[in-house]
Amino acid sequence: MPIRKFATPLLLLALLLSGCGAKDDPQARLEAAVQQLQDNLEAKRTTAVLDQLHGEFRAQQSNDRDWAKRTMTLLFLRHNTVKVLALSKNSRVDTTYHDKGYTDAQVALTGAEGLIPDSARHYTVKLEWWQDDGEWKLARLEWQ
Repeated sequence: MPIRKFATPLLLLALLLSGCGAKDDPQARLEAAVQQLQDNLEAKRTTAVLDQLHGEFRAQQSNDRDWAKRTMTLLFLRHNTVKVLALSKNSRVDTTYHDKGYTDAQVALTGAEGLIPDSARHYTVKLEWWQDDGEWKLARLEWQ
């Protein structure tokens, strides 16, 4: 009986500590940021995506945050449903500069008016993430 009395608090403490460890793990936070970006795009949350962009964000070397906002607005107006299908993705924290992270992915971007996509494109994307006050922010985006 006394063991049972202490088992529940110990189990709760172990769960809390394991959750804290994930918050301190840069790799786990980077992967969570990548997933959050995908979720925000699919939910058509322009403001949330813009919040994930670093202040010095650049896409294809010359496009900036205003370009990102215009592009998302056009995409979201054109399609009722937007899906970002990650066919493969690999994220890693830079071993030299721990405040930089990288994601390489193969994605399919689809748009639909109804249930069946009426447009789909395949991209190879490279994302560079910078830590900003402990949060991963997307700083560079390249695609083919």
